[in-house]
Amino acid sequence: MTFRPDFISFDCYGTLINFEMGPTAEKLFADRVDPQRMAAFLASFKAYRLDEVLGAFKPFFDVVANSIRRTCAAHHVEYRESDAQALYNAVPTWQPHPNVVETLEVIAPHYPLVILSNSMVDLIPASVAHLRAPFHAVYTAEEAQAYKPRMQAFEYMFGRLGTTPDRMMHVSSSFRYDHMTASDLGFMAKGFIDRGHEPSSAEYGVSRLSDIRQLPGLLGL
Repeated sequence: MTFRPDFISFDCYGTLINFEMGPTAEKLFADRVDPQRMAAFLASFKAYRLDEVLGAFKPFFDVVANSIRRTCAAHHVEYRESDAQALYNAVPTWQPHPNVVETLEVIAPHYPLVILSNSMVDLIPASVAHLRAPFHAVYTAEEAQAYKPRMQAFEYMFGRLGTTPDRMMHVSSSFRYDHMTASDLGFMAKGFIDRGHEPSSAEYGVSRLSDIRQLPGLLGL
């Protein structure tokens, strides 16, 4: 280890919490989408969610509603007003990935842990409770009035912590939402938890970890 960050920030959904938006949508639309077309349907849903967070801030419910509505339109599938609510309501029920809770317990006594999440103030507490870690701070897109990958979200975190990116490490399983921006901002270190839902890359100065249990070793613990 050649670095010792003042804070370690984490993406929440996908990195720490198993982000089951796709599997939830697959079950929800099983009666409307042919199994042979389901993969393409879910890929569109994922792409539209990213597109929805790139503009002016809107509540996460609207991100979900707009993206699933656009997906249905693109694939000529019936959209029901209850779809967005069912997807949104599922978020607090999702659980941590394996080994996450135990790994955070190892790191927490040595480094202040922070969450920066594309979430809402009333949505994130249930997920943080599942993680059972003593987080120093938890920040949401609602508070920042911007979603990652926009720099404004990260800048809000820096301002609240009273620090700069060159004194922090950021951990995420996503290049598109986190590590591309973290690289542009100049984080001291970046840990990429490779969960297989995005292509890996060596071009953004990340430390690739195939298992979150490797993170303490990267930190010299």
